[in-house]
Amino acid sequence: MPKNRLLSKKKLLQLKPQLDRLVEEIETPGFIDNDPVQFMHAFQEKNDMELAGFFAAIMAWGRRDIVINKVDDLLRRMDYRPADFIYNFSESNASVFDGFKHRTFKPIDIYWLVKILQSIIKEFKTFEAFWEFCYLRSKNQNRELIAVFHEEFFAMQPETPQRTRKHISNPEKNSSCKRLYMYLRWCIRKSEVDSGTMNFISPAELKIPLDVHVGNQARNLGLLSRKQNDWKAVLELNEKLQTLDPKDPAKYDFALFGLGAYNYELINTN
Repeated sequence: MPKNRLLSKKKLLQLKPQLDRLVEEIETPGFIDNDPVQFMHAFQEKNDMELAGFFAAIMAWGRRDIVINKVDDLLRRMDYRPADFIYNFSESNASVFDGFKHRTFKPIDIYWLVKILQSIIKEFKTFEAFWEFCYLRSKNQNRELIAVFHEEFFAMQPETPQRTRKHISNPEKNSSCKRLYMYLRWCIRKSEVDSGTMNFISPAELKIPLDVHVGNQARNLGLLSRKQNDWKAVLELNEKLQTLDPKDPAKYDFALFGLGAYNYELINTN
């Protein structure tokens, strides 16, 4: 297949059974133990699940085993009670983050993220309620959900430094928003892997978390022509995935991940 040549709708539908089979093979409980999604399953209470999962998602940068260790380190500092810790956080607790580091995350970033999340939980009671607020506002403004989330998230603590703001992506700056859409996949889809704790939108409205590996596999299959892994690429790929399954396009994250991570091979559709 020539580089970046897109599949026709006919060829795309011929590919669908193979991708569906991959999803079924990979989206099993065994996937959880080696993936940051495990932090959505480590708690019983809704806010604990969603707050722990949020940190796991935004820190999902690099090797999965390192990410898991770093998230566990952070949650240990919160006594594995993230909702209570965040709700009751005060300046006297800030030193608990001393020495924490993951990629470009430093104690000052965790401090401000906790302050923002505390403001959200105290005002909205649940993290989902805040997401729903952003969703309704995005519809009223005809903007992308993640763009409004970014705006409203930092409006809760306007003095948040720029270095911390960079950890929350924004499609209006052409970011793929991979980590935030991965988080929403965890929260919105209900499956053997994804927890389905939120229902303010349907799985049909999710976008695929687009990273380097997913992008490369999508191009190899003829699902994506754009060379950059940016927001425009997300929209292009998602259009193809909605053709495959308009009710649940994000499930193909598992198939594309499997092709890259597990060296699965598909029958040539040309």
